[in-house]
Amino acid sequence: MAGGEREVADATRRTRLANERTYLAWLRSALTSLAVAIGAGKIVPGVADVESWPFELLGAGFAVLAVIFIVGGARRFVSVERSLEAGRYSPLGPGEAALLAIVATGLAIATLALVFVR
Repeated sequence: MAGGEREVADATRRTRLANERTYLAWLRSALTSLAVAIGAGKIVPGVADVESWPFELLGAGFAVLAVIFIVGGARRFVSVERSLEAGRYSPLGPGEAALLAIVATGLAIATLALVFVR
């Protein structure tokens, strides 16, 4: 293998490893969202003297965010792998980024409202 080919192979290997690490970050984010969903939806209403439905709704929202992370992370992983095989770049789509931003911002605002209004 010539020096240039070796450099390309090494760069591809590093990119694949980075893609794996990124996929694991998506899964960690999903697990964190699930933990927050359980905390907000079940634990808080169980230990605090509050009406449970707003916290259950917030918990459901965080569970939806977890599903978005799981599905989005898997799709992103596959997209990057396919692009690597074809020698292309696979950017995160603006729709995917917007969906994450909208859902996360909505949940942050809802959390702030429940924390400061209740």
